[in-house]
Amino acid sequence: MAIGFPPGGGTDIVGRIATQKLSEVLGQQVLPDNRGGASGQIAAEVVAKATPDGYTVMMAHIAAMSILPSLIKLPYDPAKDFAPISLVAIAPNLLVVHPSLPVRNVKDLIALAKARPSQLQFASPGSGTVQHLAGELFKLQARVDMLHIPYKGAGQSIIDLVSGQIHLDFDTIPTVINHVKQGRLRAIAVTSEKRFSLLPEYPSISEAGVPGFDMSTWWGPVAPAGVSKDAIAKLAGEAAKLLRQPDVKEKMASVGAEAVGNSPEEFAAFILSERTKYAKIVKEANIKLD
Repeated sequence: MAIGFPPGGGTDIVGRIATQKLSEVLGQQVLPDNRGGASGQIAAEVVAKATPDGYTVMMAHIAAMSILPSLIKLPYDPAKDFAPISLVAIAPNLLVVHPSLPVRNVKDLIALAKARPSQLQFASPGSGTVQHLAGELFKLQARVDMLHIPYKGAGQSIIDLVSGQIHLDFDTIPTVINHVKQGRLRAIAVTSEKRFSLLPEYPSISEAGVPGFDMSTWWGPVAPAGVSKDAIAKLAGEAAKLLRQPDVKEKMASVGAEAVGNSPEEFAAFILSERTKYAKIVKEANIKLD
């Protein structure tokens, strides 16, 4: 299972939960293969060109499949080069700040950003990621100016955020939740339109001061196009079984992700709807990659 980001990020965490449980239900080892870089493009290109025998898959992430097509010319076609298997987990991102920042809620952040235009820095694991677009959408809808600092993966960006070199982040819950629990970061709000059932104590950005703000991260395996329908159906069926297991739901919930599970057809339709949604955001926010 190719994972398009370095160890330590949300895709890596969810991917490793999936590979461990798939190994158990399939009766053969499923190996995680971190191919980080270019917001997931490297892993996506590898899997798109892999032999379609059902033995190579990718833990697809929102960036490579639904965001980047609106930003750059890709070395693969997200609509034609992959066979979606199942949506395994979804989670809003969590708006977090370094504890040294005098911010306790969304309105505080907006006020500070307006008082210090272009001075507040928000991190992302790469240009074109959902974290990047969340920050850009926040700037657009809250009418503030903040500086985007892209990294090559969430592992390094979180190190700099925790150390105070970066002010804030709109990162995946699996990536930041332990730092929040241990007091190294302060959580402000979730990026979904409504409160997230697994973290009901945090308001949504929408209800806390930026009406209509709504972004979530998702993950799910895809195979190269051309893999037999029988193989896709088998993988989807096994994924559905493992996602119903209480321990898997608990593991996903422990890192802030909600286990889902659906059919290949439903997952394909979901990816398309997300691609349409982010194309609109990219256009309205006039987001361009450097």
